[in-house]
Amino acid sequence: MDNKVGIGVIGTGFARRVQIPAFRTCPNAEIVSVASASLENARGTAEEFGIGHFSDDWRETALHVDVHLVCITTPPKLHREMVLFALEHGKHVLCEKPMAMNVAEAEEMADAARLSSRLAIIDHELRFLPGRRVAREMLGKGAIGEVRHAKAIFQAPHRGDPAIPWNWWSDAEMGGGALGAIGSHIIDSFHWFLGAAVTEVFCQLHAHIRERADKSGTVRAVTADDQANMILRFDDSDLVSGATGLVSISMTESPGFRNRVEFYGPEGTLRVDHRGEVFLAKTGDTGFIEIAVDLGAPVDGVADTGFSRGFMSFAPSIIDAIRNGRNQVDEAATFEDGLRVQRVLDASRESSSLGKTLSIGETDRFL
Repeated sequence: MDNKVGIGVIGTGFARRVQIPAFRTCPNAEIVSVASASLENARGTAEEFGIGHFSDDWRETALHVDVHLVCITTPPKLHREMVLFALEHGKHVLCEKPMAMNVAEAEEMADAARLSSRLAIIDHELRFLPGRRVAREMLGKGAIGEVRHAKAIFQAPHRGDPAIPWNWWSDAEMGGGALGAIGSHIIDSFHWFLGAAVTEVFCQLHAHIRERADKSGTVRAVTADDQANMILRFDDSDLVSGATGLVSISMTESPGFRNRVEFYGPEGTLRVDHRGEVFLAKTGDTGFIEIAVDLGAPVDGVADTGFSRGFMSFAPSIIDAIRNGRNQVDEAATFEDGLRVQRVLDASRESSSLGKTLSIGETDRFL
């Protein structure tokens, strides 16, 4: 491809804050269309970034003659239809996580991606944090020995404010909730770091804020979780044998933001913080030492939670792959990866409902 990669963006939330600014730093990319269910939001985004076309009909963006890559950043309820439409019409696809509402949808989407010659990937941008890549390499080289246990802690206090309006994030029917939004990232991260699938899960989901007023002032029930706690077991891989995992996700806990993963082995502990900071404590040490890593660049003007740094590193790889006729991006999450994550999410919801540990039913190894 000699010309720029034309990008069509569907959704004006995360895309407006992170994806559009990150893609605009890529010299061979151009945002040519943006769509939103709200024409006002689409127009405002187009005006803010100088985008030539906007619409409240996402199909117009997907079908735009100059769009090569469709970025889907809508609520999960809409992902399946949009992904299948874009692939059917020969577009490359970057889909937000979680990829689907359930395994049945995810399987259909993965099948379509498999049959397509186009790039089809999930936006698990944390794989592209430079520090996480360093940590993964350290694990692979045996920095702490065989991994026995993995732990993830995510805390973001802002949804603890009951004055935040009810929106799709509060609605389980639209795919809202902490498990899908954050649990999908954590499960994908564990799969990617360890090269091992989650095989069992015990999960408890909870909503601490049970009602919110919508924009009209009508008080509505919150049906999606704002807290998720999970106990995991992993399949064996080159890095793990009989390993366990622990996940704590809260969108209401104070005082500040934390997104941390930790790995424990017989020779020490490896920790990665939200911007990709890497810390190592060898067995017998009394504390961690920080490993010098390049943290990459964040998007200016947004909270530096690590996600924008990851996408700033991810975006050029996407553009490079499309320009060079490749339907894969090295280390990016495929739709098959998204399906594996979806299996864990579905089992987690069922586990919470039944109050018992469930097998995922899939133990294939992958790296």
